[in-house]
Amino acid sequence: MLVRLQQHRVFKPWGRTEVPEAFARPGESQPLGELWFQRPGGEGDALLVKYLFTSERLSIQVHPDDEAARRASLSRGKDEAWLVLDAEPSAQIGIATKRPLSAEELREAALDGSVVDLIDWRHVEPGDAFYSPAGTVHSIGAGLMLLEVQQNSDVTYRLYDFGRPRELHLDEGISAAKTGLEIKKSTARPIDEVRSVVVEGPKFIVERWNPGCGSLAADKGNPLWLIPLKSPVSANGEPLEQPGVWIADSSVSLEIDAGGELLVAYEGCSIRPSA
Repeated sequence: MLVRLQQHRVFKPWGRTEVPEAFARPGESQPLGELWFQRPGGEGDALLVKYLFTSERLSIQVHPDDEAARRASLSRGKDEAWLVLDAEPSAQIGIATKRPLSAEELREAALDGSVVDLIDWRHVEPGDAFYSPAGTVHSIGAGLMLLEVQQNSDVTYRLYDFGRPRELHLDEGISAAKTGLEIKKSTARPIDEVRSVVVEGPKFIVERWNPGCGSLAADKGNPLWLIPLKSPVSANGEPLEQPGVWIADSSVSLEIDAGGELLVAYEGCSIRPSA
């Protein structure tokens, strides 16, 4: 069965008042920061898909891993991945610290703002992708449109917020942070003539499907998230258009025509075999 997920628009101080036409709504004046895709009652789903639109830097932040989340009475931690869809020439993502930091060093840097210079800021372009494991100190820069796939958790600990009057979470964030991680840009890895792995980590995998046909196994305990980036794309004969996300909880046949492009995400660290 295929289910189209509902859109949830999230307005942020760092968002955009002008977004690509497919994502815009007439008369909307607040800055759109995130567009979430969920099904009703989908809080228990393993993954969450979002689009992000940035006009300013996001806070410098960190997410807990599963163990830290359970200690805080949360259901899961938050690994996430970013796929750059559009980027201004100067756009950057800050991902990981340049060197290991003690808890005291990280706290002092968060309080005086020097943490900005301790982040590894990287120039990014459309097509770049990163897998950011929980515990990574990070920030997303201005001038970006991203597709984010993450563990389905809404817990974020802000360490520094560039002067915005929002709450910080220094104790929780410093406890969750893993500084000095080496995060490399993902390199696409072909599976076959249609499928390639875009990002992969211990919690989930994201594939890109280019023109061609194929099928993947899914069931209610191991669904697939289908994310069309360019039409024409179809699943079980049903057209899929951007912006939209579908979840498949049974085996699905996919067809991507010339010019089409589809992302497929699923939980786990093993490549799904063809159905």
